[in-house]
Amino acid sequence: MTDLAFEFAPVGIALLDQRVIQRCNQQFAETFGGDSASYVGLPIAELYPSQEDFQRIGDRLQQPDAQSGQYNDERIMRRRNGDLFWCRVRGRSLTPEHHFRSGVWSFADISDDRPVVSLTPRERDVAILTCRGLSAKEIGAELNLSYRTIETHRAHLLVKFSARKLPELVAKLTGMPL
Repeated sequence: MTDLAFEFAPVGIALLDQRVIQRCNQQFAETFGGDSASYVGLPIAELYPSQEDFQRIGDRLQQPDAQSGQYNDERIMRRRNGDLFWCRVRGRSLTPEHHFRSGVWSFADISDDRPVVSLTPRERDVAILTCRGLSAKEIGAELNLSYRTIETHRAHLLVKFSARKLPELVAKLTGMPL
């Protein structure tokens, strides 16, 4: 029964070891393209928009607030055909003292709820932290940037998402109806 639950879960699930896919279910393969067998042995890095994004997420998993062995966020991922899409990612390390040794991760395509707009990695960071309710000063402190730099990134986001004010930008970023 547990194999059925894994294989037919309505969300993509992957078992990773050292950030390499050991096994994934049908929904994972449908989300990223192809069949589940083609993902066995594939480094998860190949499904990120860039090596920098892969590295940045890995660095976040090493932060003290991620030491619980559980992690979740919303980020841009890349399908096998190269298309980018928004994805809700949740993970649990089976070895919390070694985050990347072994873990179970879920991937849900949320691109129907929000548009994929070409963003720089820094704009993505600012967008994510803005959606978490952080002020420009708080985001600046977290990213080691001045709040004025954060305001500049937010101004670029407003233009890219055709939003007039910050609440409208947040609504568009989070997929809330306007």
